[in-house]
Amino acid sequence: MDPKNMKLVVQEKYGNIARGSLLNSCCGSGSSCCDSLEYSMIGDEYSGIEGHINDADMGLGCGIPTQFAAIKPGDRLLDLGSGAGNDCFVARHLTGDTGHVTGLDFTKEMVEKARLNTQKLGFTNVDFILGDIEAMPFEDLQFDVVLSNCVLNLVPDKAKAFSEIWRTLKPGGHFCISDVVISGHLPDELLKDAMLYVGCVTGALELEHYLQLIEDTGFTSLILHKKKAIDLPASIVQKYNLNSNTTNDFGVYSITISAYKSRYE
Repeated sequence: MDPKNMKLVVQEKYGNIARGSLLNSCCGSGSSCCDSLEYSMIGDEYSGIEGHINDADMGLGCGIPTQFAAIKPGDRLLDLGSGAGNDCFVARHLTGDTGHVTGLDFTKEMVEKARLNTQKLGFTNVDFILGDIEAMPFEDLQFDVVLSNCVLNLVPDKAKAFSEIWRTLKPGGHFCISDVVISGHLPDELLKDAMLYVGCVTGALELEHYLQLIEDTGFTSLILHKKKAIDLPASIVQKYNLNSNTTNDFGVYSITISAYKSRYE
């Protein structure tokens, strides 16, 4: 499937989630947006985290990037693939009233849901914008911190995504991203499945390639904060006729990673 059609698949699936047709997560621990595949990845628990809003938590993450993002009061922060606003509201608690948080998502229904959550909360320093991560609707050098949670694996041109993160970050700014990566090579059967792409698997890069993209963009001081193995469930192994030898050839992981843009850029 070409990148344009793949984006349409992702938009349709996440639009359905926002409308309540599908519950919980593509990457969370509850029922999955990939229920037709009986596939659910393992997210982290937000309960008890300051700033967490239940109505904004759709279980779509594969980590909690705000825990490692070194967010300070007064920061201008961008969250990529912001969904219903979950990470934005946690980040807003950390930036305080003097900061500003912007969420970017290219699914209209998600943006509408996030804006409704913001209105209910009465926040005036959080906004949500409809747009594409590969061509962000922002001027250069706007943000101190960029977040993303289990979203870049769904972006067809990841090099362009990191280039856009670089462009919009201020000198000395940094990103913190939770994402899905693989080791080894996924079997061709999985790579051909668009629904598994929406399920965060076949769109994932090998970890080494992922790190190289970050370095090639110009980021430095790269830190891998967390790496957690995710097992393919028996239903997927059965569906794609994967045997133990095949599954030993590759692995799926959730990671949380950060890196910095030089303050002299």
